[in-house]
Amino acid sequence: MVVPMIAGAASVSATERFRQRFASLHPAHFRQLQDLWVSSLGLGTYLGDADDTTDALYADAIAQALARGCNVIDTAINYRCQRSERVIGRTLGKLIAGGAIAREEIVLCTKGGYLPFDGAVPEDPARYIVDTFINPALAAYDDLVGGCHCLAPAYLDASLQTSLCNLQVDTIDVYYLHNPEQQREEIGHEMFCRRLEAAFMLLERRASEGMIRYYGIATWHGLRSNPKSKSYLSLEDIVGMAQRIGGSNHHCRVIQLPYNLAMPEAYSFANQTVRGELMTPLAAAHSLGLAAVASASLLQQQLATLPATLAARIPNLSTSAQRAIQFVRSTPGLTTALIGMKRAAHVEENLALAQQPLLSPEHLAGIFDRSQRR
Repeated sequence: MVVPMIAGAASVSATERFRQRFASLHPAHFRQLQDLWVSSLGLGTYLGDADDTTDALYADAIAQALARGCNVIDTAINYRCQRSERVIGRTLGKLIAGGAIAREEIVLCTKGGYLPFDGAVPEDPARYIVDTFINPALAAYDDLVGGCHCLAPAYLDASLQTSLCNLQVDTIDVYYLHNPEQQREEIGHEMFCRRLEAAFMLLERRASEGMIRYYGIATWHGLRSNPKSKSYLSLEDIVGMAQRIGGSNHHCRVIQLPYNLAMPEAYSFANQTVRGELMTPLAAAHSLGLAAVASASLLQQQLATLPATLAARIPNLSTSAQRAIQFVRSTPGLTTALIGMKRAAHVEENLALAQQPLLSPEHLAGIFDRSQRR
């Protein structure tokens, strides 16, 4: 059966309409990702088994999140063997057809870079990779890093097309290159730059054709590591590359990096240099005109239980998970804190924060001030 694609993309007017529909929430819950209004909390879809039961949980969680004022949905083609993208597509299709939400109100984000399985882990993964990616000439063996990561334009283009089909949409709002630093770690800086430039050229072309609105990089180590590290990525270099390819109106406008109470480098580690000035990743992103999104806000649920001494520093909330997320969403320079949510109860617990004011910058700084600890 051919599934009709959902036309449209997130728009300025529709995301503003979404924001106004939830005017009873705290005004700080909504902020701008470039020109789009987005929620301070986004729904992530990384965790869970590749099965029908988890699909059903995610479908319910997505519907609940949209109904409670969350309009950012984040995924990747390799999450749960493409099943996360597919359940998002099916769920949004039903909600849009039923009039519960408009496509233009939702900021839909996905990633390409890792070779995905198709619905389940195959019996022979190596043979699957050969048959699916190598033999059709989407990638050569030399393009692969770690046997699973690829930035070859032909592969990325096919991955983008597959994500569009999985999500059942004509346009993806934010398309990330997924952990590109994994390539730099193995092939060196010069070869990495050539591969990244070829990928950016493809993404600029597809953005000009309307398949994606913005693109960027979703990282793990790359933006929070020491500049001498093999995995280090320079935001100034990345934006400079995008400007050379796409000019001043280039579409590389969003970054994603892990940030949480256990991994605060985005806010605390001055490892980026912009126009000769040393600054943190979040400050550098702001200076370069990039929106910054936080992944791993709960570090795959590891921060859902906090030590009592730390929990006491973020008062007036009911659970450790809320406190950990409140820290992330309150950090200056961050647009959206992503949280993996596949249960309606977690959506209710986490989205309760949308009614809360943010922590002040002074309060945030005090969380790590040892002199204030008792």
